[in-house]
Amino acid sequence: MDNKILEIFIPGPAGRLEAKYYKSIKNTSPVALVLQPHPQYGGTMNNKVVVDIFNTFMDNDFSVCRVNFRGVGKSDGEFDNGQGELADAAAALDWLERENFDNSQCWVSGFSFGSLIAMQLLMRRPEINRFIAVSPQPNAYDFSFLSPCPTSGIVVYGKKDELVPAGYISELNKRLSAQKGIKVEFNGISEANHFFSKIDSVLIKTLDKYIKKETALY
Repeated sequence: MDNKILEIFIPGPAGRLEAKYYKSIKNTSPVALVLQPHPQYGGTMNNKVVVDIFNTFMDNDFSVCRVNFRGVGKSDGEFDNGQGELADAAAALDWLERENFDNSQCWVSGFSFGSLIAMQLLMRRPEINRFIAVSPQPNAYDFSFLSPCPTSGIVVYGKKDELVPAGYISELNKRLSAQKGIKVEFNGISEANHFFSKIDSVLIKTLDKYIKKETALY
């Protein structure tokens, strides 16, 4: 059973949250929470990019969880413009930490809208010590709350992102790289669009390299 991905339900603020969970055999393994893209545009925890991120954490021996926000799949409740979704993410992180109280590191990750929620969660939870944001949309959402950003991480985006003009990403890069004591890497993938269509192997390689480098420090 140890190597299986489990289907679970997590108690959330609006009822139960549907999730997928992989538990590493090692008690002190790092943990990671992976968050889905926008529910109103068809986003779920089974989105291809979310599954790629989840599997990369799993391959690096993390205990990892991906979760459907309220109103998605079998999760109770209904869409709440980000506030409820942030509360859902916090409940999922609580659950993940209770299951893995000896964890050596705590990571949070998200794709598109999920990266916004991940970064908001990061601001509220000092135990999170790394993040991965894939295809954030600083043109659609205000990321100015990241001042200062409390922890190091990586932002991976497609240079052919049809939803986010490049200027917004470089603006975010400028703001985060000016902050002392943390290092946020920005990694633009030249042929990729917002969804990393047909280029997910490059995304996986990029994530894998970053995860290996940052877990080696612990």
